Amino acid sequence: MNYIDSSINVLEKENPVFHILCGKIASGKSTLSAKLAQQPTTIVISEDQWLSHLYAGEMKTVSDYIHYSAKLRNAIEPHLIALLKAGVSVVFDFPANTITNRTWMKNIIDATAADHRLHFLDVPDEICLSRLRLRNQSGTHDFSATDEQFKLITNHFVAPQEEEGFNLVVYSHREAEN
Repeated sequence: MNYIDSSINVLEKENPVFHILCGKIASGKSTLSAKLAQQPTTIVISEDQWLSHLYAGEMKTVSDYIHYSAKLRNAIEPHLIALLKAGVSVVFDFPANTITNRTWMKNIIDATAADHRLHFLDVPDEICLSRLRLRNQSGTHDFSATDEQFKLITNHFVAPQEEEGFNLVVYSHREAEN
């Protein structure tokens, strides 16, 4: 018979990390997500992937995106909290591009006591638009966006500020390419 000393935590784990991504369309968030997910006990939860599988045929406008994205956030929040509390690090490939979205994500951090990083990809519009056009031509992304949609969505973009209280990691457009 084998005995385990109950005073030793056999399943010692490092504190999970909640990786949050902030950047305009085609700034490199999904590419960075894939790199971050290479860490042990780390998974990616991608908004584009979930929305594509659940609502692709129903999302025709930016208003549709806002509606279905809110439904997805409500559905996924308890699962996200459970993963972080279980010790799984999460790369959350949902845009933390508005104060409202970041406040919601901050509440998840508070509810789980997970460590976190807010990765801000600071990439100029002209580079994002160039990447977006290439991505649209390749057809390899779950969604394509027009230049007009990019501009409309970018009008709501708010860069993270230090006073929001996140552990901020900033990438210039050159760093976001690598």
